[in-house]
Parts: sequence; C-alpha cells; structure tokens
Amino acid sequence: MSLRLFTPGDADDLYAYQSLPTVARYLYRPAHTRERSEQVAAERAAHSVWSADGDKLALAVCRRDEPGLLGEVTLTLAHARAAQAEIGWTLHPRRQGHGYATEAARALAGFAFDKLGVHRLYARLDVENTGSARVCERLGMRREAHLVENDLDGDRWGSEYIYAALAADMDGRADRLSH
Repeated sequence: MSLRLFTPGDADDLYAYQSLPTVARYLYRPAHTRERSEQVAAERAAHSVWSADGDKLALAVCRRDEPGLLGEVTLTLAHARAAQAEIGWTLHPRRQGHGYATEAARALAGFAFDKLGVHRLYARLDVENTGSARVCERLGMRREAHLVENDLDGDRWGSEYIYAALAADMDGRADRLSH
C-alpha cells in the first residue's frame, strides 16, 4: 500500500466509490455525481496548504503493484492554534476488510504527530460504521464520546462516536504508527 497526492486523473476512481449510497451514508453528505468527483479530484490535486483552520490534506490510497485507487485518507486541521486535526478514511467497498484502511490511517496518523506537530487527533464516525470503529481501536485511539441522534441524514437520525488520541498517548508507540 502507498499514499500519494491526488491528480485530476483520479476522478473516475473517486466516482467509482464516492457515488455509492452505501459509502456516502457514512460521510455526512450525498453520493457524488460524476461532475462532483471531477471537481473534488481537481481541488485535491491543487490544494496543499496546511496552516489554517479547515485546511485539508487528502491522499490517495493505492497498491504499489496495480493502478487505480483503493480509497483515500484525509487530515483536516480543525484548530490550528490548539494543533487538533480530524482524520478520516474511505475505501471502495471491494477493498474493505484487507487492512488497507488501518495501514493508511496509521501512516497518516504518524505523519500528523511526527511531521505536522498535531497535539490531538480525532475521528468522527457513525456508530453503525463498525469497521471504522475497529480501525480507530487498532490505532490506539480511545472512544471519548457517544453522541446520540446528533445528525439527521434525510429522514434517519444518526448517532456518532468520537475517537481520539494525543501525541503523548503515542510516545513510545512510534513504531506502531509508522509501520
């Protein structure tokens, strides 16, 4: 598995999974149209700033031995002064269950703590997204909150878990995050 910057040419691969209702349901937004996938690929390819609240780093998750995307990992600077960032991951459903999300999230978390100086890293996820909860736990994140019916997705109320880890929590576990 490898991580790389997005290119505008990734639009087709993005659309292949971002257009699926089963994927979009956990992303707090509607499924992407083909046009939206093109726009997102272009925006991600052009954006590399990491200094202000809301700045986002999105990386393509790929296999070294085959073309195309497995999915993506993202890091959003939630609070620059407090050095807090939100981590997320999305994989094509055909690529789930093979450890790619854990491997990619572990690499991005290590980068966030070691290179970007993040103090606190957190993930927000739908309580029904058990796969992502397992990824958080494999990363050594703790469940800090269970928000009950805090999001209205169409006609369905959704509940959310917040997982987090501090840089200090990961001291002595650098090999766990960097491999």
